Amino acid sequence: MDPQVAACIEACNRAHGIALGMAMNHCLETGGDHVEPKHFRLMGDCAAMCATAADFMLRSSQFHADSCRLCADVCEACADSCAGLDGMEPCIDACRACAASCRAMAG
Repeated sequence: MDPQVAACIEACNRAHGIALGMAMNHCLETGGDHVEPKHFRLMGDCAAMCATAADFMLRSSQFHADSCRLCADVCEACADSCAGLDGMEPCIDACRACAASCRAMAG
């Protein structure tokens, strides 16, 4: 496997796990703005899109560049949303790293 593809899959899997884990644990336990519907849905969208982009790359899908482009957009939106909340640094960092990797993969 191409090293750039492998690194992007790893970044997607990391962002997926962190976004999902933080949403289901940190955000639910913290409450307030952390569970505001728009933010909470975005975290779920981010986790799902990261998993999908990784799957497309693993399958060498003809649409992997498109999925990576969308993944980058969703990850950037998630990072921006998380930036306004306390304790979300791991998600911000993982989403920004994934977005950068996916942008490079999308071309």
